[in-house]
Amino acid sequence: MYGAQKFYYVYILASGRNGTLYVGFTSNLPQRIYEHKHHLTPGFTSRYGICKLVYFERFTDVHQAIQHEKRLKEWKRNWKKDLIEKYNPGWRDLYDELHALQ
Repeated sequence: MYGAQKFYYVYILASGRNGTLYVGFTSNLPQRIYEHKHHLTPGFTSRYGICKLVYFERFTDVHQAIQHEKRLKEWKRNWKKDLIEKYNPGWRDLYDELHALQ
């Protein structure tokens, strides 16, 4: 018998609208964003108050997800802002919508 489908996520956090951005990768998006919001992992996001989930994509292939994360990290800031605004024009915090992923 096969287990449940595993998903991988590439996400963008912001400190606020047009604020500092952070691109990350995880296999458990709700848990990872909780960790960012509660500053449970020291580092860049905790230091700069970056905890607003403004964009994410879901993948079934871990290698595709990791490759996409690397590509997004190389993007110019304006390209990332355009991507966020295409799918989330109000820069809403999408964290509360993650319950649908579980």
